[in-house]
Amino acid sequence: MKLLIVDDHPVMRFGVRQLVTQRWPDAVIGEASCLAQALEQVRAAEWELAVLDLSMPDTSGLEGLVRLHRAAPLTRLLVLSMHDEAAYAARALQLGAAGYLTKEHATTELVAAIERVRSGQRYISSDLAARLADLLSGEAPARAPHETLSAQEYRVLLLIAAGHGASEIAEIMHLSVKTVGTYRSRIIDKTGLANTAEMARYCSEHGLVDRGG
Repeated sequence: MKLLIVDDHPVMRFGVRQLVTQRWPDAVIGEASCLAQALEQVRAAEWELAVLDLSMPDTSGLEGLVRLHRAAPLTRLLVLSMHDEAAYAARALQLGAAGYLTKEHATTELVAAIERVRSGQRYISSDLAARLADLLSGEAPARAPHETLSAQEYRVLLLIAAGHGASEIAEIMHLSVKTVGTYRSRIIDKTGLANTAEMARYCSEHGLVDRGG
């Protein structure tokens, strides 16, 4: 197995490495402490699986996941995150993750998660499974405004909240500025957030940016 660990915390990378090598002594393991390093690694070699933290020094939220998935679509991505909201996990799966595991349960569930993802299936932390089932079945409490957005609209919202302008977002997402403007208008219509400041404040209050990855 070839596995890439993407996390900016050395202790976390060490812990993941230890768990993996105990189960797969012959595993080839690479490490990256930021998204830029991870992108270099996946462009230089093929990796079967990447264990990915969402909070990187050079990206925020789910954008790193999207960019890594685009750069290496055949690499299975297992998110290892501090974020324990079911809706956030659902977004990660929607945007390309093959699994979502909270760091709280890494010690007990990481090996099982890797085995499941390697087999071509999806994995989600046991503590999130019931809440996600309710969310997908429509039995969860009323959705927050950001949960009504499409995947692309959600990405635009997070990028706006992170301080990116329309031209930057267009470049990051490989869209036209006009399309970004369309997504922004839809965000305003669906959430009632009228400007950049309101979007940034909303994302901060709801833990959507610069909050555990």
